[in-house]
Amino acid sequence: APAKARDSVPDNYDYDLLVIGSGPAGQRAAIQAAKLDKHVAVVERKAVVGGVCINTGTIPSKTLREAVLYLTGYRERGIYGASYTVKQNITMSDLLLRTNFVMSHEIDVTRSQLMRNRVEVISGEAAFIDAHTIRLRYISGGYRDVTAATIVIAVGTTATQEPHIPFDGQRIFISDDILHLDQLPRSLAVVGAGVIGLEYASIFAALGVKVTLIDKRDRLLPFVDGEIMDTLAYHLRENRVTLRLGEDVQAIEPNYDDHGDRVRILLKSGKQIVTEKALYSIGRTGATDSLNLPAVGIQADDRGRITVNENYQTVVPHIYAVGDVIGFPSLASTSMEQGRLAAAHAFGHPTSSLPSLYPYGIYTIPEISTVGRNEEELTRQDIAY
Repeated sequence: APAKARDSVPDNYDYDLLVIGSGPAGQRAAIQAAKLDKHVAVVERKAVVGGVCINTGTIPSKTLREAVLYLTGYRERGIYGASYTVKQNITMSDLLLRTNFVMSHEIDVTRSQLMRNRVEVISGEAAFIDAHTIRLRYISGGYRDVTAATIVIAVGTTATQEPHIPFDGQRIFISDDILHLDQLPRSLAVVGAGVIGLEYASIFAALGVKVTLIDKRDRLLPFVDGEIMDTLAYHLRENRVTLRLGEDVQAIEPNYDDHGDRVRILLKSGKQIVTEKALYSIGRTGATDSLNLPAVGIQADDRGRITVNENYQTVVPHIYAVGDVIGFPSLASTSMEQGRLAAAHAFGHPTSSLPSLYPYGIYTIPEISTVGRNEEELTRQDIAY
């Protein structure tokens, strides 16, 4: 049964609210509580605020995409022809010039928002000691224990990595490594045709990279209308992307040829794909390993996700979880709203609930937008759309 909101907060804690994680969900939870005149701190284990959204995921990938669209002249090719480009020989440095500028600006905006609302930002890693006590291990060394009346877990996710894949960050890498690539590959295999895999496959293809997209499902993004995904597949093939759907990856071998600059991917069907680099993108896992959740009786699932009720409370009523760590829909906009609603509920502040329909933006090239149920779902449910 959902717990009741707290009527009053005891004054024998260091903080009224402690938020673990400074991504969109954590930021909004902290700022909402601060606006209710609560004593709030945010713990961030990286040296900069903003979480995956600003530092490795949402903002960098969309900025990288915009740089690609501009430098390749992609949007103007309908007028000037398929060979038109703004810049010849585009490098990773060209792409990262814009990306790094936008990232540093967004980090500065986030830190300014938190400071303006008198939210304390602590650089360190958090782990539960008990239901109200958190041990903070500082980036600079040392630790201390702090207490909080209410705690919000907003740690986000990390790219899922299989132990048998020999990741090296350059030849075989995850999406978080893209900003650290030393050069653009001539060929790239993308393992996993989820939203992230599709976005990067189309971005690299627009740069002229020969892309092979591998996924064990028989169709792209089943939650999106089939005709739309067929159209995206057409555009991907127009950009020389090879689709290998219904294929399972058995192994990835680095240093395949004599020069050590090729990767070989072995598929269960017996096919082999030889490529310069491989992006492994089979989903995200909640970043809950270091939280010591068993100390408070909270159990994460096999993908590190935490179960919550309609008010974003865990099985421990004063501990909330919001954002990507609770799973679907894992959108920055909804995560922000989850954080705001959790903090409002914790301190008995009446507020409206989340909408039932979520708009999606999928930043492939070309991009996709969708809201509500797709055509196949409506047909199965006998709804005369």
